[in-house]
Amino acid sequence: MNTSVEALEGNRVKITVTVDEAAVVAQFKQTYRQLAGQYSIPGFRKGKAPRGVINNVLGKDAVAAQVTDAVVNDSCGRAIDAAEVFPVGKPSFDDDMPLVVDGQAYTYSFELGVTPEVELSGYDAVSFALPAEGATDAEVDAEVGALTAHYVEFVDAAANAKVKEDGFVSMTVAATDAKGERMEALCAEGRQYGLGSGSWPADFDAELVGMKKGEQKQFELEFEGAPVSFDVTVNAVQKKKQLELTDEWVKSTFGLEDVADLRKNISEGIASQKAAVLPRMKEARALEALLERVTDEAPEAMVEGAEQQLVQDFFQQLQRQGLTFDAYLAAQDLTPQQFREDVKKQAADTVKQDLALDAWARHAGIAVTDEDVSAEFARSGAEDPAAVEKSWRDAGQIHLVRQGVLRQKALESVLEGAVITEEQPEGEAEKKPAKKAPAKKAAKKKDADAETGAEKGADEAPAKKPAKKTSAKKADAKDEGAEKAAKAKKKAADKPADESAE
Repeated sequence: MNTSVEALEGNRVKITVTVDEAAVVAQFKQTYRQLAGQYSIPGFRKGKAPRGVINNVLGKDAVAAQVTDAVVNDSCGRAIDAAEVFPVGKPSFDDDMPLVVDGQAYTYSFELGVTPEVELSGYDAVSFALPAEGATDAEVDAEVGALTAHYVEFVDAAANAKVKEDGFVSMTVAATDAKGERMEALCAEGRQYGLGSGSWPADFDAELVGMKKGEQKQFELEFEGAPVSFDVTVNAVQKKKQLELTDEWVKSTFGLEDVADLRKNISEGIASQKAAVLPRMKEARALEALLERVTDEAPEAMVEGAEQQLVQDFFQQLQRQGLTFDAYLAAQDLTPQQFREDVKKQAADTVKQDLALDAWARHAGIAVTDEDVSAEFARSGAEDPAAVEKSWRDAGQIHLVRQGVLRQKALESVLEGAVITEEQPEGEAEKKPAKKAPAKKAAKKKDADAETGAEKGADEAPAKKPAKKTSAKKADAKDEGAEKAAKAKKKAADKPADESAE
């Protein structure tokens, strides 16, 4: 098979393919065998009808048309691979394509949209900020504060203290409906309550404001659409007292040795989380920096394709999690229109980031070799990577892998030269000096086009796509003390706002 490429206007190319005589002859033989076995022709056993009889029954041109389809389908994808272009959309064929002739080479052509070549506003090293590795004292302090904030005690205020809008009370509540019947669900004795927590309506809170210890008050409110009469006695006006962080309290609450041990475990947990997140964050911010250098608009056809893929992946994820689309929208406080707009913007950004990586690769002279492609299949975890690669080549899907590898190489190049500053916590004005990123191999781009493209062509490709390696290793599990602290924090966070922790 021979292939030639002619550049056209509007990011399109014309690819001309010549399939040699031997391939045409072989396809005619295969097609006639299939037709002979498919049809029962009087006077001949199934599968034994000669060509002439088949031509008379089905029509010679009909057979040639079927062979033509088979030849084009078999060679088109491989021609795209051979042309070393990255297609956008499907090939466009002429309506009057000639039919193949048995015993002769066959030439045909088609037009194809290809990824446009954009230029970046600059190709110097990108710069961005990242959180520091490990855990800072400020981060540990914040975590300790958030943890201990849930462990408080309430003490009685002075006898003449009044209930404030955001205060706390111990109260006894009696409630009756319009018929005078007691409503047990609303009654309580010695209940501790924080105003503004939402457990009771705002009108109920307003009635309590200004009351003192021992005072009693009756009032009527609309509660869940019906009138309810309340009789409330303030047993005590209370205030919240933060528990003192001591070695004894840490040991009894978390099972750790002391405060230093608690801080150590929290520090290790923060460092572990950062180790898992920072590689991805580094990639994302490098891509954001590249995106700012793209001045061209993303081609609509590419955006539509990316949008379809994002929506497909999103609903597959919802299905795996057992969620409905309506439940997701409610949880995110989104309307369907806002969701569509968000997806479209994300698709446009994804396309522009990909085109930026293509531009970087072109400017840096980055290329993809057959060895690079084979290495990608070798990393896929397939039992026979060579056989999987051959099936992809036979199906004309190698350009998908090449494109993903090219963009991954470009991303690694960007990361190797990136200038990274240390991101400071809010409130800290001074910035530390910039430091160059270590020249170690960048993590794999999560959504590399080898995966995305392969998924799009899954119906055509006969084999499983190469699996991408994860870029960040899972951090080692925290020790028992850290787990206890984490569990205690979650347990505390789940307590109602108007109840004190033990």
